[in-house]
Amino acid sequence: MLISGFPAGPWGTNCFVLAPAQGSECLIVDPGQGCGPQLREILAENTLLPVAVLLTHGHIDHIWSVTPLTHDYSIPAYIHPEDRYRLADPIGNTFAMSRDQLLAMTSGELELTDPQDVRTLHDGETFDIAGLTFRVAHAPGHTEGSVVFEIPREQEQPPIVLSGDVLFEGTIGRTDFPGGDVQAMERSLRNVILPMDDDCVVLPGHGARTTIGRERATNPYLREILAGGTIVPPRRGV
Repeated sequence: MLISGFPAGPWGTNCFVLAPAQGSECLIVDPGQGCGPQLREILAENTLLPVAVLLTHGHIDHIWSVTPLTHDYSIPAYIHPEDRYRLADPIGNTFAMSRDQLLAMTSGELELTDPQDVRTLHDGETFDIAGLTFRVAHAPGHTEGSVVFEIPREQEQPPIVLSGDVLFEGTIGRTDFPGGDVQAMERSLRNVILPMDDDCVVLPGHGARTTIGRERATNPYLREILAGGTIVPPRRGV
């Protein structure tokens, strides 16, 4: 399996490309601001053909480039229905920033229009696309429609989870943005994240890769839940 990822834009959003092998169809996950040049380089180097964009949630730093990508490659974008509205108004429904502030942050580039072909994902749904199998788990808390994408174990390959902004190395996503909910985040961590196998590889929306076992042992938020406590999510970060 081919997995290539890189941080995009001023928020350092991890954009991932996943494919069964070189020379095959592929998926793009969370295309952030300015991801185009590096993304095209990965596609060309590995002779990959994008067939869909998967979105872990609808925050602006994860969906910035979804419309040009879906247009250029004539492919659909997939998102949970509870975050679907964010694609139509990513500025008004994400951060407390004006359009002028965002333009200043991104050198005047702002491509924020609704994709033409948007398809919705539902909790527990399993689908095969680009030669890969994914399971969708609804994991609200950071936003109403946050999801994680699980790729099951295959022979020598451990399971993989694309955790978006639900789980990071050593921390979790904020819940104080519009649509955030600390109780929902706690349930998502307890019921979606913690039951995963220790060797499950975590590909987060920001920061370094990790594993569920490492986070179970060291992440203070998961440790608090395991101890029966109540979490107080971070108010810095993403």
